[in-house]
Amino acid sequence: MTSVATQRNTFDPADPFRSLSLNTATTKRWTLAEAVDGAARAGLGAIGLWRDRVDEIGAPTAAKIVADAGLRVSSLCRGGFLTEPGDGQAALDDNRRAIDDAATLGTRELVMVVGGMPDRDLAAARARVDERLALLVPYAAERGIRLALEPLHPMFCADRAVISTLAQALTMAQPHPAETVGVVVDTYHIWWDPALEEAIAQAGAAGRISSYQVCDWLNPMTADPLLSRGMMGDGVIDFATIGGWVRTAGYRGDVEVEIFNADIWAGDSREVIETMKQRYCDLVLPALLD
Repeated sequence: MTSVATQRNTFDPADPFRSLSLNTATTKRWTLAEAVDGAARAGLGAIGLWRDRVDEIGAPTAAKIVADAGLRVSSLCRGGFLTEPGDGQAALDDNRRAIDDAATLGTRELVMVVGGMPDRDLAAARARVDERLALLVPYAAERGIRLALEPLHPMFCADRAVISTLAQALTMAQPHPAETVGVVVDTYHIWWDPALEEAIAQAGAAGRISSYQVCDWLNPMTADPLLSRGMMGDGVIDFATIGGWVRTAGYRGDVEVEIFNADIWAGDSREVIETMKQRYCDLVLPALLD
């Protein structure tokens, strides 16, 4: 029997931004130090880091910058890309480095984008993820890191993630303890799923919700689907309903805003954070506090 992972409660009605995390992808032009400074000045409680920014200065330096600013690292993105044929040694080595960096940064969650289809054999690609995940779990467990499987929208199945639904991610996580393998609830990728309410409930009951990430689905989409994420309220996603499901499932951790959008990247990042804070308070937080 697997034990249920415990979770740090970051929700505080008296401090609505304590649970809000700026994912550095949202302010892509900023260095890690600039993003940390911007998040701290805005009164946020946490920051979600991407490895490209961490690699520029090294994990120990990044950890010090975050700690000195009084922030938490809500997650490190990303590990994964485990689907290539062959022995997979390069991918395994890279993921072990990511696990080490996550431990140095003091975050528990390493977001895993598992990889797409190197050929036409989808079943084989998923089988390789299962096999390589099993090899990484003991290494992660020794360092107190949870591998957070992120299902991506089906349009990214070919090139980025052969996991498309939260239910698929839970099935892949099930053989492993909740302390070592969790799942990511990212509104952009799974808002459309007719089985989402049930899957979120199952993830919560198993203690496997590693991260709740929010942004909106733009309609119409931009020419590049990867850059078609929008600020909450600019698209079609019902954050009140999904947030209610997440709260009922027992999630009380940080909420990351992760937006890939060329117009947002080109704007003033401090203004982006202020808009993010307002939309979070108006559209996301109420359902999480009810």
